Amino acid sequence: MLARYLPIFVILSLIAEILGTVGGFGSSVFFVPIANFFFDFQSVLGITALFHLSSNVTKIAFFKKGLNKQLILSLGIPAVIFVLIGALLSKYFDPIILTYILGFFLITLSLLFLIFKQLKVSPRTKNAIIGGSLSGFSAGLLGTGGAIRGITMAAFKLDKNKFIATSAVIDLGVDFSRTIVYYFNGYIHKDDLYLIPILIVVSIIGTWIGKKILNKISQDQFRNFVLILILAIGIISIIFN
Repeated sequence: MLARYLPIFVILSLIAEILGTVGGFGSSVFFVPIANFFFDFQSVLGITALFHLSSNVTKIAFFKKGLNKQLILSLGIPAVIFVLIGALLSKYFDPIILTYILGFFLITLSLLFLIFKQLKVSPRTKNAIIGGSLSGFSAGLLGTGGAIRGITMAAFKLDKNKFIATSAVIDLGVDFSRTIVYYFNGYIHKDDLYLIPILIVVSIIGTWIGKKILNKISQDQFRNFVLILILAIGIISIIFN
């Protein structure tokens, strides 16, 4: 990436981190389409995984008021298993087609919940396992799966702080696992490593700003905001694919 575009990239990354924090499902859903403007797809996967590692550690530190251990196990373990599968298969699938599929899926699902407000996913262990598997596979293959995890976790009606902290712990396991696979796939390039310290600072500042915004939002506003963000993610995935 040319040095002259670095300030723009950093500002957009900060916005992605703020929105990802407020939404509760991580910054990758915004960061991946943003980074695609500056890097090739495989480099985006590698940078996103490294960025997310620091981002999730920061979120755990800022939102440490309780964790849902049952969700960490029932949703997190399948997510870690399937992110490995998705990351291993990422070499063999056309990411453009998969991004379109993900975009249409997110648009349909978010509109369904926004229009039919009484419609809810049943907070069952089975649904947590399915949601974790889908989000992990999507994260490994496309670089982002937090929106699917967010929809699944919303069914369990967690407090805002617990929602974000639990999501961050699960995401930490997902990112650590896929980073290893991406490294052996050759997605992490030495020329891009200078961005990591910059993105660590971005993750800290963005999470702090996001937490301040969250303190002024009610639980209902929070749920609607999450769904609207997921809708926006789907639209962005299709338009800028």
